[in-house]
Amino acid sequence: MKKIRLVVLDMAGTTVMDQHEVEYCFKQAAIKNELHASDERILALQGYAKLYVFTLLWTEQVGEGDPRISELAAQSYADFKTILENHYRTQPVYPTEGCLALFEALHQKGIKIALTTGFYREVADIILGRLGWTPSLNATSGIHLSVTPDEVDGEGRPSPAMIHYAMKSLGITDLEEVINVGDTPVDLLFGKNAGVRYALGVCNGTHTREQLAAHPNDGLVEKISDLISYV
Repeated sequence: MKKIRLVVLDMAGTTVMDQHEVEYCFKQAAIKNELHASDERILALQGYAKLYVFTLLWTEQVGEGDPRISELAAQSYADFKTILENHYRTQPVYPTEGCLALFEALHQKGIKIALTTGFYREVADIILGRLGWTPSLNATSGIHLSVTPDEVDGEGRPSPAMIHYAMKSLGITDLEEVINVGDTPVDLLFGKNAGVRYALGVCNGTHTREQLAAHPNDGLVEKISDLISYV
């Protein structure tokens, strides 16, 4: 069996503690723009690029083909960005339980760490800066690479583009040497679409074991440090 050389990890809810702030900020932007979206619907779309989500929800509200959709989505997204950036600049940011232990174990084994996210680059950098996880291809701690949809022409999950970008950037060509991990159904689909060795779910983020188990996966773990057994 081939050695794992790259672990690709989601940010919010997987490596970065999620206290439902993303959902809250999204909801505030929706309310400001009179977009009607239930908490359940917003949660179900966690992990997708947020401009896509606003576009989808506006389409559901006003009807496909409405000429206002692009403008409505763009304004809602702009308000969301302002609210979210302010939150992450002013509120504490913490790694998830077991995250730092996993990072240490992966570095000891010489395995690369890449973070992917549905966030855009600016807010991803705010979070990484608050955590002290400045990406470096030669890192001996922290992470080696951060990828947002901005780096792949806006192709967020479930497109596999961010995983393939990470592999190319880190010089890894064999999908059997890669694991993808996240806490949402779209994270699982992301890994499956990429064709990596394992598409795994972590159950202490935004979705429960029961919610994740309903989607194709290669395993579910209680916390992120449990992934050490896979490598």
